[in-house]
Amino acid sequence: MDAIEVNIKIKKTLRIRAFQIFFIVVGIQTGVGILGAPRYIFKEAQQDAWLSVLLAFLYMLLVTWVMFVILTQYQNTDIFGIQVDIFGKWLGKFLGTIYILFFFSELASLYFSYIEIVQIFLYPTMPSFVMGLLLLIITVYAVLGGIRVIVGVTFLFTLLSPWIFGLLYDPITRMEAAHFLPLFDASFIELVKGAKTTALSFSGLEILFIIYPFIDNKEKAKLPAYLGVSVSSMFVFLTTIISIGYYSPSDFDLMDWPVLSLFKSVSFSFIERIDYLVVAEGMMYITSSMVLFAWMITYGMKRLYKVPQKTTLYALSIALLALTIFVRSNFQIQKIGDVVAEFGFWLVFVYPFALLPLVLMKKKGQKRKEVKND
Repeated sequence: MDAIEVNIKIKKTLRIRAFQIFFIVVGIQTGVGILGAPRYIFKEAQQDAWLSVLLAFLYMLLVTWVMFVILTQYQNTDIFGIQVDIFGKWLGKFLGTIYILFFFSELASLYFSYIEIVQIFLYPTMPSFVMGLLLLIITVYAVLGGIRVIVGVTFLFTLLSPWIFGLLYDPITRMEAAHFLPLFDASFIELVKGAKTTALSFSGLEILFIIYPFIDNKEKAKLPAYLGVSVSSMFVFLTTIISIGYYSPSDFDLMDWPVLSLFKSVSFSFIERIDYLVVAEGMMYITSSMVLFAWMITYGMKRLYKVPQKTTLYALSIALLALTIFVRSNFQIQKIGDVVAEFGFWLVFVYPFALLPLVLMKKKGQKRKEVKND
């Protein structure tokens, strides 16, 4: 295996500004998971599900802080370089490969979930291969443009997408206050379980571990990251509140995508089914997430194994298209999402806390050696 440089140099033409981290975090976290999140959170915490979202939000801020503490211990590196520095070349590459496989599973979950949504709400007879090909063409085109094009796409789509939530005015007017009673009825364990189920909705936070070396003014990156997490959490919080107030408890067992179903009650004289528009508009934030996950996979393969990003990108696209032949049922798609959420919880929200003391001890030991040498 080739040696991996811990600290890397990024060309000036490939660097991004710190404020763009806000759009990257919102773009990657506001994926398809938000459309089904209230159902899974409600199963665990019932009418107190909104408290679980707040708990998850506070925990994410803590995870973000831990990530920055780890990253700032190095001159300019990513999670791949950190793991090689801490665990050595062989184990470091193995752990880096786990990250890449996780990125692929997240990408596959987004990919198949959106295909399912289109088939349920828009075109029931559309072959999965056709919709999958369309998504992959957009993704490949954006990733081939490089990191700046990817960030530009994320910036644009993140700005154009949030207006759609303003259409939820009708479900808001029909909310029942009684659906939130009794307040604070869930136990702390149930609230924690509810917070854990938001892992799929908030997946993508680990991009900070990957894109950090590309940030030009790193000293200003923390605030945009915290704001991005806050906005993503606000979307999940609002949709959860509206869903609890609008649906009865039994309704959550009957639907897979409660947020999308909220739009069915909204209509205008010039357009009858707003949910059709929402599904079509949803391609923007789905594409943002897919592009970022695809880039992380190709970058990771180049970083660890020196595989050209174009080669990985084409192979990745062919693999996803091939998988559309085998993954068809709703059960299979949900199973993929459940596995990704469970594994993602440990990798994204627990692993950084285990990595932090190892990094601090490593750096402390290096400083002692430098002092002795002086």
